[in-house]
Amino acid sequence: MPRNVLTAADLEHVPAGREVTLTPDTLVTPLAREEAERRGITLRVAEPEPAGSSASASSRPASRVVAIAGDHGGYELKEQLKGHLRDWKYTVLDLGTDSAAAVDYPDFAEAVANAVARGEAWRGVVIDSAGIGSSIAANKVPGVRAALCYDRATARNSREHNDANVLALGARMVSAELAREILAVWLETPFAGGRHLRRVDKICAIEARSLRPG
Repeated sequence: MPRNVLTAADLEHVPAGREVTLTPDTLVTPLAREEAERRGITLRVAEPEPAGSSASASSRPASRVVAIAGDHGGYELKEQLKGHLRDWKYTVLDLGTDSAAAVDYPDFAEAVANAVARGEAWRGVVIDSAGIGSSIAANKVPGVRAALCYDRATARNSREHNDANVLALGARMVSAELAREILAVWLETPFAGGRHLRRVDKICAIEARSLRPG
């Protein structure tokens, strides 16, 4: 069945050598493309529907927006990841910084966290030299679950188990290529729900209790 986002998980039950039909606006994640190539699965894009058809462009979901920001230590990596996000057909909301001049990471982490909490962005990415400070700052904004990830496994776990909506990266802790892989896995991994939903609900309850006056 055509989807607007095709992940590697969607191909798990597709037999090797088969064909999957996609709508023209479907985003194929990097891991999904690798999995299809590895198993000989053909990804065929259907012809665009003519103007005036019942499934018009206006009825399709809007492109997903990813907010991204970093301090001076994360500036270079931010610029590289912006390019990958655009290649993957995400809409990028760049909230700074715009140079390698020294700035304070909490300002940029807060900007991304607010964009996610307000619904202005679907997901967020915050970057500084180590990633720790930005993750702490982002997590001060109610509704945000920021996860500092340093490999593909932590990226996957943060989404499957914690439903993380902000990714924190340390530009001096991971290579640019590893950061790209972490981001790709993090964006395409769905929340597992089930017992994890109960635990995330408890995290939200802690937040709610701390916000009550008195």
